[in-house]
Amino acid sequence: MNKKVARLRRSRRTRAKLRELDIYRLCVHRTPRNIYAQIIAPTNGGDRVIASASTLDPEIRTQISTGGNSAAAAIVGKKIAERAVVAGVKYAGFDRSGFRYHGRIRVLAEAARENGLKV
Repeated sequence: MNKKVARLRRSRRTRAKLRELDIYRLCVHRTPRNIYAQIIAPTNGGDRVIASASTLDPEIRTQISTGGNSAAAAIVGKKIAERAVVAGVKYAGFDRSGFRYHGRIRVLAEAARENGLKV
């Protein structure tokens, strides 16, 4: 089992529980250069994105020097929380996609909580 397969196996448990609870989920994905976040609705098998933010957004891109660090993750967390609150989402389950709750993932979650999203 390689790293990617192990990560995807870990992510299945979290997604199954969030599907069972029938709540919005804050789904996070990270690469060495960028970080992405989406608020996904629980209806229709979880295929409707309510809000999204990433280090590739032009609005965020002007605020960061590189997308692969904690400062960029904090900005993405702030922006996803703002967009979610505007869309009417106040609470979301945190889907870390099998990544450890550490580093950029933790910083993004904390920034989202500080800006009004209950994760």
